[in-house]
Amino acid sequence: MVDRRTFTTLLLGGIAAPKMSLARDSNAKNVFYASLGPELTLYSVDVDGTALVKRDTISTPANIQYAWPHPSKQYLYVVSSNGGPGSAGVAGNKHFANAFRIDPATGALTPHGAPLALPSRPIHASVDMAGEYLLTAKYAHQIRATPDNRQVILVTRGNNAPTDNPKDPGSIKSFSFKDGVLTNLAAVQPADGMNFGPRHLDFHPTQPWVYVSIESQNKLHGYKLDPATGLSREPLFVKETLSDPKTNLRQAAGPIHVHPNGRFVYLTNRAFWLTDFEGRKVFAGGENSVAVFTIDQTTGEPTLIQNADGHANYLRTFGIDQDGKILLTASVWPMPVREGNGVTMMPAAISMFAIGSDGKLEFVRKCDIDASEQKQQFWAGMVTLS
Repeated sequence: MVDRRTFTTLLLGGIAAPKMSLARDSNAKNVFYASLGPELTLYSVDVDGTALVKRDTISTPANIQYAWPHPSKQYLYVVSSNGGPGSAGVAGNKHFANAFRIDPATGALTPHGAPLALPSRPIHASVDMAGEYLLTAKYAHQIRATPDNRQVILVTRGNNAPTDNPKDPGSIKSFSFKDGVLTNLAAVQPADGMNFGPRHLDFHPTQPWVYVSIESQNKLHGYKLDPATGLSREPLFVKETLSDPKTNLRQAAGPIHVHPNGRFVYLTNRAFWLTDFEGRKVFAGGENSVAVFTIDQTTGEPTLIQNADGHANYLRTFGIDQDGKILLTASVWPMPVREGNGVTMMPAAISMFAIGSDGKLEFVRKCDIDASEQKQQFWAGMVTLS
């Protein structure tokens, strides 16, 4: 059984260029949800016209941490907290899970039951493949059920990058999953885990291949999914994610998504640390990009083919439409940037990219978002309506 203090995971059952131009209307079935503090805004997505339509906004009891749609696409589950990220973050005392009904025609959200109080800050949440359980992760950065719904994988980043204090090991932990019960299976943890900082994973749609972004080391790992033991003990492939892997600037790999056709995999590179400039804190530099990899359809090996400029800072989340035509990124907060002898503010944004037949990204436009360190665009994601 799960030692909750060790694995800090909860299982909840019984669930029911230019600025962005806004089109006048859209009949597209894709919607994009983006958080700003405790608020969640709905955008209709016109894939062919590469445009967003801002619709409406709902509120949750605290700052949104993550959200996940039910497999039926009839409900969206949103977790929120007044706690903060990082080892020095505020623990908070208000943590919730909310269920919202999704209007099948517009994507509008309406409450589906009262908020459920949680015992601690939920960093990530997802729904199992059968749509029977909401899984939330406290300390870990991601929790996902495998495609066959027989296992749950917990991705624990730890704290092992430069300047992190305290130091904590990272690991990828696998559990068997049946009737809402998790039982320990195995763990991927090279050596003592102190130089292993996995953040997120995603599954290939047809093959037993799992791709993991290794945040602290800026790597992409490819594993084989074993129906009995979870991930292979060693990665099949290890790839660089940065255009300049030898940089001395601090970097962090971010979320990862496999293209719906299984031919490409995308992850973000993030840089958001500050340095001093004439008595002010400014961006220290680094790569904020979307790394694009092709996937060999015989071996599963990924090959880096592009690092697309993110046109914003700190790309914490992104989404791809179900047909794999567009990719939308969301940056967390504005960033003071040195410009000559002065300092300007780069706003938070939603950036839109067209996905080519070769998997490469072409920047289309972006929409500036009025975010701040107190009101962050902490989560965003794409949902295809039922």
